Amino acid sequence: MPNALAQETSPYLRQHQDNPVDWVPWGEEALARANRENRPLLVSIGYSACHWCHVMERESFEDDQIARLMNDSFVCVKVDREERPDVDALYMDAVQGMTGQGGWPLNVFLTPEGVPFYGGTYFPPTPRHGLPSFAQVLEAIAEAWREREREIRTDTDQLAAQLSGAARLRPAAEPASEAALEEAVRALERSFDTHRGGFGGAPKFPQTPLLEFLLARAAGAEGGSERAMALATLRAMAAGGIHDQIGGGFHRYSVDAAWRVPHFEKMLYDNALLARAYVHAQELTGETSLGGVARDTLDWALREMRAPDGGFYAALDADSDGREGAFYVWREAELAEILGEDAAAAIAWLGVTPEGNFTDPHHPQPGLNVLHDAEPGAEITAEESERRAGIRERLLEARAGRTRPGLDDKRLTSWNALMIAALAEAGERLAEPRYLDEARACADFVLASLRDRDGRLLRTYSAGRAKLDAYLEDHAFLLEGLIALFEATCEERWLAEAVALADTLIARFGDPDGGGFFTTATDAETLIVRRKDIEDNPIPSGSSSAANGLLRLAQLTGSEGYQREALGALALVGELGPRHPHAFGHALQAMHWHLEPPRPIACPLPAGLGPKR
Repeated sequence: MPNALAQETSPYLRQHQDNPVDWVPWGEEALARANRENRPLLVSIGYSACHWCHVMERESFEDDQIARLMNDSFVCVKVDREERPDVDALYMDAVQGMTGQGGWPLNVFLTPEGVPFYGGTYFPPTPRHGLPSFAQVLEAIAEAWREREREIRTDTDQLAAQLSGAARLRPAAEPASEAALEEAVRALERSFDTHRGGFGGAPKFPQTPLLEFLLARAAGAEGGSERAMALATLRAMAAGGIHDQIGGGFHRYSVDAAWRVPHFEKMLYDNALLARAYVHAQELTGETSLGGVARDTLDWALREMRAPDGGFYAALDADSDGREGAFYVWREAELAEILGEDAAAAIAWLGVTPEGNFTDPHHPQPGLNVLHDAEPGAEITAEESERRAGIRERLLEARAGRTRPGLDDKRLTSWNALMIAALAEAGERLAEPRYLDEARACADFVLASLRDRDGRLLRTYSAGRAKLDAYLEDHAFLLEGLIALFEATCEERWLAEAVALADTLIARFGDPDGGGFFTTATDAETLIVRRKDIEDNPIPSGSSSAANGLLRLAQLTGSEGYQREALGALALVGELGPRHPHAFGHALQAMHWHLEPPRPIACPLPAGLGPKR
């Protein structure tokens, strides 16, 4: 019989509705039950496209014996991290503090008051590689709670204050200077991979906020390391297996340092952010191939992720047929059969070998290849370019017959806002009116379907229903998206919506005492702390997005108040950002933007609006 998750709209939560675990969703009822029964909560956090979440479900949550251990001793709570980023961030910080590492699935044990006292990520079904089995963990925690409850509660008394994130930060005495931004660039140079692009070693993530900071810096100067680092990374990713060479779009990250073999999930946010970065890269260089990557990324999103209502779905799974990457990998013999006389050229171009370059550790199969451009930067004739386009079409058609990865069909306000910005800028700067039309349609969907009767912004939409009050990132990303749409179309309605949204953001999320913005609204559900989340990795934080949007809106409207609020948020990271640039790319972009001369305003503004300088 299905558990309580059957009533949820999240595809991830519904994936667990038939587990023998007595799962309940996060909320007051779960906490009340834990208090009433004096049981710890076992909170398991993941998302639908997460490969290791599926592995742990198959191994543990579908196992009757393990489910019995869970049900007998804990109130078991499932959380979709994409619906509840506040819960996820709070307990991810706790587990990272306890263990030194984090990731998903995230499994954390809480007192009935919601204070964490033990946690980890993936636990195997049997002891492995120094990890205890999940059953051993469950039995040990249950015994500790029975015998040492008072001690556990005492030990957690001091923890809550440590989980407040950036809420304890105080603003820097001076705003960020040009010298501080130069310091950030020097720090990035030290970690830059000069051979393969990107920063650091494997695994490698796109880190798009950093790339956008570097592109913004490069736009104001000839040459320089900023330009070199950004373009080398974007070109390497475009040629790698992280980039779907057949269908377009980008996978989540690369497990190797050369961008060759990805972790295969595809997230809407990565693709929106990367499409925008490739648009900016073409603007900087004039290289149409970079704009072509933006086009194939947006075309993939419109083909595979756009809902009929104009919004965009959240993610595609890494797995299909129970195997990671099964939808995307190829054997040499398959290409030979499909492509005939074109096979030899395609095999060389796409780096295919009989041995292969990928294997799923759970289903080892030699000879599987992740396709990548093995000849990046090579000059090819118009005839060869046309032939490659035909090869892509034939392989895409053949791939369509495979079992597709699972689709998370919820629409998140913040991620849709990122798509609005990407489509708007691509439509204007690549001269593609169809992208502008899609940006308008997505904005109309968000503003019509993701607001309640009082006009309050909501977080998520699925199964015909919108719910959950929106967070700071939803408001901030939408603010940036609406401004981009106004600047691309000069339609006043988008500016009017942006102004109203900015006022709401400041009123409901602003901190008049400490500066900056809280992640949750003043009247949001109370967790053990109210946090300020400020790191821009893997996507911009709501704080830095708000700063970027408010700075631009200040120029458009002439409001010194918007600028003051933006600078208050940036002051909280004024010292951290330049010293730790990998975590603050979008904030650094806002600092750069503030120090630059005002950008020109291309659109005529309504009466009474405009720079007051």
